[in-house]
Amino acid sequence: MTTPARPATAELQAQLADGSLAGAWLLDSERSTVTLRSKSMWGLAPVKGVFHEVEGTGTISPAGEITGQISVAAGSVDTNNRKRDTHLRSDDFFLSEKYPAITFTVSSLTLASEGASISGTLTVREQSHSMTLPATAAQLDDGAIALDVTLQIDRSDYGLTWNQMGMASMKNAIAIHAVFTKS
Repeated sequence: MTTPARPATAELQAQLADGSLAGAWLLDSERSTVTLRSKSMWGLAPVKGVFHEVEGTGTISPAGEITGQISVAAGSVDTNNRKRDTHLRSDDFFLSEKYPAITFTVSSLTLASEGASISGTLTVREQSHSMTLPATAAQLDDGAIALDVTLQIDRSDYGLTWNQMGMASMKNAIAIHAVFTKS
């Protein structure tokens, strides 16, 4: 069950500034999700999936600087189609036996009254690309912090170029809903 969120307001910004949120944070994998969206069959059929194994850590410095990492097990991808999932784990895509993790390393997160901006690096199959994206951050009623960000990626940037007869989209979205609790 999701705990109600309070928006990233001046209160949350003040807590970052005064150091009261400083410390180590741990991703709550039970309350966090990493999903993917794509299209196949020449862009006509939507493909949705989820990664069942997600973990992560975060650190907030006394000065309010935020860093962290979220990692998913590439082999835990589930699109509700066993044959497709096996193909996604293969050499054509994630090559999950050799590259078991897909990671997003956060180098900074900046809060503003209208939302947040997250900068980091996505690494898939040892191919890394930096990006800065809009995000949302909220403090939950139990003190946990929820972050939401959607990464729009071109999978060919990460060496995932399989596309038999042009039927699989190169454009994909990875949506991260990460809930962190202070450890």
